[in-house]
Amino acid sequence: MGNEKKRKNMDPVKTGLNMLSVSLLQPMDIIKVRMQLGQGSGAQIASNILKTEGGYAAFYRGLSAALLRLPLHKAVQAGSYSIIATTVTGDNDRKPLSLGQKVMVTSTALTIGWAFSIPTQLAEIRMQADATFPTSKRRNYTNVFNALHRVVADEGVRVLWRGSVPEIAKQYALTTGCFSGYPPSFRYLKDSLGFGVTTSMIGAGVISSFIGCALSLPFDYVRTQLQTMQPDAYGKYPYTGSFDCVRKTWKTGGLPMFYSGFHFYFFRFAALTTISWFITKQLRRLDASISEKKITIKAR
Repeated sequence: MGNEKKRKNMDPVKTGLNMLSVSLLQPMDIIKVRMQLGQGSGAQIASNILKTEGGYAAFYRGLSAALLRLPLHKAVQAGSYSIIATTVTGDNDRKPLSLGQKVMVTSTALTIGWAFSIPTQLAEIRMQADATFPTSKRRNYTNVFNALHRVVADEGVRVLWRGSVPEIAKQYALTTGCFSGYPPSFRYLKDSLGFGVTTSMIGAGVISSFIGCALSLPFDYVRTQLQTMQPDAYGKYPYTGSFDCVRKTWKTGGLPMFYSGFHFYFFRFAALTTISWFITKQLRRLDASISEKKITIKAR
């Protein structure tokens, strides 16, 4: 119980530091999105943003939505887990959750958290992509709240969840790839190659991030197309849904098109994973140090 309480107390700090990490790496995300929309290479996109979109500040378009999404997802996930776990525990006659039940409860809570955060993601993607459209078709959202309000007012509430299927599929693919790839990578680096524990942990994190990104980027690509698409002069959208987008993309550019912007996607995620790991490790050390000092003071 004590360890659980300490972990919960550290969650706001970890979320805040993760928000800082996301802020630092936001430029990579906007370049990835622009590459998915066929705007050229990473170098071309970066140069164009600097020259025509207001300089370095333009790399942070959509940041307000990204920063809102992190605590929103965490809060909804935690609340959902608590409610579902309490309900299941009650059905168990107050017995602890089994491993299967924990997996079920965690998966459900994660899905609910992702689902609730999709509107903020749609706002972020649209703000990042807005400058790629002709001036007459730009939405010119000023921030995440302005974007959410205008989507509801102009297009309806349902549009907030456009791209939900590929987004949730992406998250599961990313999570599955990372979790399944980490243990064997760690064992190989530590036991077969003889690296130290810390080096093996970082290396395994990078390798598992690569696997997760490789599995999830095609879903990310489809989600980007659906969330940014606009109707033509006759009110017709380029895609009717996820499968239609997959079919047309495959016909147009094949598998490579689904991996547009992969190096930026991978580097950003691997950097976030490494930073999060480092932050968590330092927070645990700090917590252990504070606890040790408290015990010493009480002993005196």
